[in-house]
Amino acid sequence: MSPDQRAIADMFDSVSLGSPENAVGFVMWRIAHRYQREVDQALRPHGLTHLQFVTLALVAWMERDDGPASQAEVARFGDIHPMQVSTVMKALEQKALIQRMPIPGNGPAKSVAATSGGIASLRIALPLVIKVQHRLFGPDGRPGGSFLQILLQLDRAADAAKA
Repeated sequence: MSPDQRAIADMFDSVSLGSPENAVGFVMWRIAHRYQREVDQALRPHGLTHLQFVTLALVAWMERDDGPASQAEVARFGDIHPMQVSTVMKALEQKALIQRMPIPGNGPAKSVAATSGGIASLRIALPLVIKVQHRLFGPDGRPGGSFLQILLQLDRAADAAKA
């Protein structure tokens, strides 16, 4: 074993959790990226990426009761960086899936609404994404399932820690 290999082995023996599979963050990262890749693959024939789908679904979800939300509200609700949301919304607007409108008296702020094309796209995409979720996470990932409950608990704890 070379000195560099020994130093690396010593580091992992002394400051790690033993292996990547013992690190919650690593396992979550792998699962999240596997899910994202599979959703991207399912949506590719319909001209959407996973992030475009999530953003479009958030826009429609937030709009369902109170009308159009602001772009900043969508970013906060989805916990997505505002610049990333802005970039994705530009792409969705170019595809005529959303419409962005200036909010009077609020500078550069914009409200966002799903178009009829956006709703039609969601009608196709939602079942595809749900199918990926069911395949990857089984009954435990469905509403009320134990995996989903654990994820929700972790999400609430992370929100509480930020506050």
